[in-house]
Amino acid sequence: MFRKILIANRGEIACRVMRTAREIGVRTVAVYSDADTKALHVEMADESVRIGPAAATESYLNIPAIIDACKLTGAEAVHPGYGFLSENPDFVEALDAAGIAFIGPSAESIRSMGLKDAAKELMERADVPVVPGYHGSEQDLAFLAKQAELIGYPVMIKARAGGGGKGMRLVRNSDEFLAALEGAQREGQASFGDAHVLIEKFISTPRHIEIQVFGDGNGNAVHLFERDCSLQRRHQKVIEEAPAPGMTDELRAAMGEAAVRAAKAINYAGAGTVEFIVDASDGLRADRFYFMEMNTRLQVEHPVTEAITGYDLVELQMHIALHKNLPFGQQDLAVFGHAIEARIYAEDAQREFLPAPGTLHHLTFPKEARVDTGVREGDTITPFYDPMIAKIIVHEETRELALGALRAALDETRIAGTVTNIRFLAALADNADFAAGDVDTGLIERDYADLTKPEQSSDAAAALAALAALGLPRETGNDPWQKLTGWRAWGPAQQCALIEQNGERLEAKVTLHDALSYAVHIGGNTTRIRFHDFDGKGRIEINGRGTRADAIPVPNGVVIFINGVDYDFGFPDPVVPASEMAGGDIISAPMPGSVKSVTAQIGNSVSKGDALIVLEAMKMEHTLTAPRDGVVAKVSVAEGDQVEDKTVLVALEALPN
Repeated sequence: MFRKILIANRGEIACRVMRTAREIGVRTVAVYSDADTKALHVEMADESVRIGPAAATESYLNIPAIIDACKLTGAEAVHPGYGFLSENPDFVEALDAAGIAFIGPSAESIRSMGLKDAAKELMERADVPVVPGYHGSEQDLAFLAKQAELIGYPVMIKARAGGGGKGMRLVRNSDEFLAALEGAQREGQASFGDAHVLIEKFISTPRHIEIQVFGDGNGNAVHLFERDCSLQRRHQKVIEEAPAPGMTDELRAAMGEAAVRAAKAINYAGAGTVEFIVDASDGLRADRFYFMEMNTRLQVEHPVTEAITGYDLVELQMHIALHKNLPFGQQDLAVFGHAIEARIYAEDAQREFLPAPGTLHHLTFPKEARVDTGVREGDTITPFYDPMIAKIIVHEETRELALGALRAALDETRIAGTVTNIRFLAALADNADFAAGDVDTGLIERDYADLTKPEQSSDAAAALAALAALGLPRETGNDPWQKLTGWRAWGPAQQCALIEQNGERLEAKVTLHDALSYAVHIGGNTTRIRFHDFDGKGRIEINGRGTRADAIPVPNGVVIFINGVDYDFGFPDPVVPASEMAGGDIISAPMPGSVKSVTAQIGNSVSKGDALIVLEAMKMEHTLTAPRDGVVAKVSVAEGDQVEDKTVLVALEALPN
């Protein structure tokens, strides 16, 4: 086995690789950017090396800096994780030239699968079914539009070098084609340096089912069964599970054999994933699956495969990187139980999953689930990288039990300081179609309104927030000035608190009964709360009924967790009047980012929904539109500008009478 490896990555996957390395006695080297100086992966490693500024292009994508770090520390091999340089054949060749092993496939294998059009041609020759479409080199606009007509709408435009949903656009008719094409090309160029696209038939009831493969580069390859990744937003996976719901023995065998043929066609070595789209309009059938792409690396969702097979895929990667044969054959592999993974992101599901950078002022994970994470309490989710906080993985004997375990794990997760998608994930876990295994890639879009509907206000949560604003409950000892007890001529002692939720200010009057019992009056409603101790957490009584609640302080506010739901409250300055609503006249940046294009022009009339600004943040494009009809009165930015969160970009004024 290697004595020392360098992990050319950050965050959750870097920590994941280090855990296995530590278990098998391999020393590790972390690399980090200026944004990650105090990151968890840096702390976990045996050694660490700075490789550049925060921007990924100057650090985690800086090949010379990573090779220099290997030479400086004596690392014998590099594990690339996923993302960044994990599928860059030039990186593999540079490592080879420097005499450093790559824990992954050959540069030739990566290159053969790196471009979707060439990969599909190769798969057709290997007798792997592919989606009907145009995969050629001609990129003339009129020609591509003609191909879309011949294929038949709806179609998918895909950046040929794409991945993770970047450079993908669904086009339902010819009127949408030009704008979608330009967006896909622009995103493909920005993310991968390649604006070349391909066009494929859109399958109306698609299931995204992928097969985990392993090869040893010596002609041997196996599959470790399937994962269902159909629950996606913006073409990016949210919840994955193994095995796939409703999978038949016939389809599993057909897909597994096709995936192995794909791996053998490129003499694959290491862990890889062959992704298929399955037409589920008539159930899962062995003649209705099509090759999409092959990811020549470890996948984010690999833990569910580890759970159902019992194999550590990272350890297997290291084994194969030493040019050893596979330690097992297909006949040695079997499925045990059911596993589900949910990805927790710092993002706002109610705002179309916009990333939400912020500081994790409180972080508590469930004790009964596997948690893969790269952050700790107090860390900051920055705008420079993917906003993933953690992955929650559960494994039980049946899918029904696994779903129950997932719900319980999400309920126990406590994150305060930034917006997360936990409530959205909980809604997905409760979704009737998902629970029944009736899933496809359109489920989240169809049920978006129900999955992201605002939580109803809670008198109990507001009452707890009011107590938190007053610093209650608290031990006062014998200090008479801190006590609210004692006789008063005008009734029980009262204090007033001002809290704010969703822009609305609430005035609360708190009546003290004893050091642990209160009545909170808000808007004509009274909530009676009794604590069992002074920490204000755990089991409490609300209106005589026991429940579990936590009050987590954050700057200028508090997050109340009660009955599996979180509520954010602010503590406004009572001297400052409530801000008046802008009336929909201001378009501000929803996050830090780079302005990619500006279509708004001063003096132009716009209609509600018109695109005004395209902002790129966290490797994704976000189109900001006019909130109402009006006239552009001000444009504060230009293409190429870097903007901070809440920066005013465009101002509107009313249409002339």
